[in-house]
Amino acid sequence: MFDPALALIEFSSIATGIEAADAMIKRAPIEVIKSGTVQPGKYLVLIGGLTADVEESLEAGRLVGGSALVDFIFLPNVHPGVVQAIGGGRIPEAIDSLGVIETTTVAAAIHAADAGVKGAEVHLVEVRLADGLGGKGIVLYSGVVADVEAAVEIGVSVLERPELLVRQVVIPQLHREMWENVGDATRFRARVIDQL
Repeated sequence: MFDPALALIEFSSIATGIEAADAMIKRAPIEVIKSGTVQPGKYLVLIGGLTADVEESLEAGRLVGGSALVDFIFLPNVHPGVVQAIGGGRIPEAIDSLGVIETTTVAAAIHAADAGVKGAEVHLVEVRLADGLGGKGIVLYSGVVADVEAAVEIGVSVLERPELLVRQVVIPQLHREMWENVGDATRFRARVIDQL
């Protein structure tokens, strides 16, 4: 859907985000644009299309965004698993260990997810963004311990500022019942409602 390039911009101002999204669409032909509000009062703009068009559109959004720009990511040749995960796809495959990267921004989570899944033999269990997380992002990888450790290290290494990382964890031999919880949903409310 977003092949071959994807970009995302996070804005601290909803009004500026809408204005920037408009400028982005006007600057270059974009195949896909999705935008909207997320917690806590931020505005996200996600675009996809040809690499040169996405890059040009991203530049327009950054210029308009100015001081309201929180973070952004540009991924030429984004991994298809990342696109699937952003769209809500889940691969709850219980393989040996679980790796988690928790970031302060959505863009950082997407960047970490793409780098980790490209750099190691892992599955993306989930990429969860912003809502229900206070604007943060989380990336969950599964695989054998060494590969998950590599994916987490690679994912963390691409974060450009130390404050983008909240925490990184690798859990070897995650308990079966935790796999059932993580594989089903990371949102507590979804787990509780299903059980009642």
